Amino acid sequence: MNQPTPAIVAQSAVRRLPRWSLLLLCLAYVVPGFVMRGPWRSADMEAFGYMRELAQHHTSWFKPAISGLLPTSDGLLPYWLGAVALQWLESLLGPELAARLPFMGLLVVTLAATWWGAYYLARTPGAQPVAFAFGGEAQLTDYARAMADAALLALVACLGLAQLSHETTSYVTQLGCTALLFFAAAAMPYHRFKSGLAMVLGMLGLALSGAPTLAMLFGLGGAGMALSQQSWGDSSGRNMRQARLWSLAWLVMTAICALLITRWNLWASHLANNVKDWDSLLQLLLWFCWPAWPLALWTLWVWRRQIARPQYNPHLAVSLWFAGVPLAACLISQPADRALLLGLPAIATLAAFALPTLRRSISALIDWFTLLFFSISAIAIWVVWLAVQTGTPAKIAANITRLAPQFSASISWPTVLVALAASAGWVVLVIWRTSRNRAAIWKSLVLPAGGATLGWLLISTLWMPLLDHARSYAPQMEQIATRLGSASERADCALTYGLGRAQIAALRYYTRLDTQLLRQSRPGQCQWLVVDADRWADPHSQPLRTQWTEVARVARPTERKEALVLLRRASAPAAQ
Repeated sequence: MNQPTPAIVAQSAVRRLPRWSLLLLCLAYVVPGFVMRGPWRSADMEAFGYMRELAQHHTSWFKPAISGLLPTSDGLLPYWLGAVALQWLESLLGPELAARLPFMGLLVVTLAATWWGAYYLARTPGAQPVAFAFGGEAQLTDYARAMADAALLALVACLGLAQLSHETTSYVTQLGCTALLFFAAAAMPYHRFKSGLAMVLGMLGLALSGAPTLAMLFGLGGAGMALSQQSWGDSSGRNMRQARLWSLAWLVMTAICALLITRWNLWASHLANNVKDWDSLLQLLLWFCWPAWPLALWTLWVWRRQIARPQYNPHLAVSLWFAGVPLAACLISQPADRALLLGLPAIATLAAFALPTLRRSISALIDWFTLLFFSISAIAIWVVWLAVQTGTPAKIAANITRLAPQFSASISWPTVLVALAASAGWVVLVIWRTSRNRAAIWKSLVLPAGGATLGWLLISTLWMPLLDHARSYAPQMEQIATRLGSASERADCALTYGLGRAQIAALRYYTRLDTQLLRQSRPGQCQWLVVDADRWADPHSQPLRTQWTEVARVARPTERKEALVLLRRASAPAAQ
């Protein structure tokens, strides 16, 4: 028999969060960061480069390459999505925004799948609050909706989600597919078709996105949880036939993915070669999942008796499995933050189940800390922006000038108005939260989610021109293009030596040159060579000095050490 639930929730506490406010929050979180910028170094630029190569039919769809170099990240699906979007939408949206559109959709899928996954888990009998003697306890649908709202707010509030979820990399694809599998495991007693479709897409997506081991583990875990559940849907009874069918479906999908991964040789290992830096890992765990992780730990404590009987509590079993597997991957693989990213939907759901048991003093502590932290952060962002635009405060302006000497400030009034509206919305939200008689169970996560969205939106509007200047390859590559354009003969191709994949992708994109690695080139193939400055200074590069003449040395505006050397064959005519 299942243990009594620790959740005590009245009907007045499950008031509905207005849909317009939730949708506006998601819109304000998803769109900024994907627009108004170029590809950033280095994973973002590298992925964009491979997408362009596929879209322009310069490489194989099953073995994409740039100048003969395979990508450093595993998985084919992210490149396929970006390439298809480029083929269909480049003329309408431009290449950069078109390539990001599928990843914007994946972030929307992540948010939606987390909401619906938490909703169906909260409907299960083991998750229901205690029934009151004279009635008045939260009704099933209202309670599930309030828990889903809380889980979505907790996910948006996680500090580690913001940057990584707005990249065009395989990790965004893995996050969206993991969220789909989380939804499939949560909703399989309720919607056979939707859950089955989510399971198929999620498993195949993970297998093709560079996370085959996680796909296998999630598949086996889904099969085990389906077979062991003692409650099925809203009923406390067990539907053995459906449980066996679902368990078989998970196992069959796992086997199909294993065959597909083996056939295309997609098995990848990211195990750490060295001993983990445990201090850095602890710091990552502390800030990356904040504020969801303290609430998730509280859930594990107050629901500990239910955890001991997972077959009666799928809301805990599913969440723990989809949080525990990425956490274990974070401990033993690199990069750790990318692995931990996949656990955020489940960790946010665990955080939501802490709210029915949360004391008022803890809730007030969360509110005050969040209020101070994000208010101070927003003020700091505005102060830096004012320093960039006006030169006051002088010390901050001087530091920015020193870090980005070539940056020319300008004001985009539409983005400023958006930032002002977001700041005003934060003030309204704070006034609403500090007013009395706010009994909604999700109230403790409104300020964290709103503050995280405010900070991300302000950075993605006010700071975006400066960040784009600092993190983009465009200024450096445009200088190289200018040098090539001033030469006496037309430059159609260039050889590269010592450049990374992202740098080669940027060179091809911004200069429109065809590139080839120096070691793979034919004699006299190109008259131009682009070399990494450190490799050019290396004694092993001395033989090249008799064949090539240095024309220019171009550094990135914000990183002088990251310089490229433009060379021309010694037999070619001098530049005009």
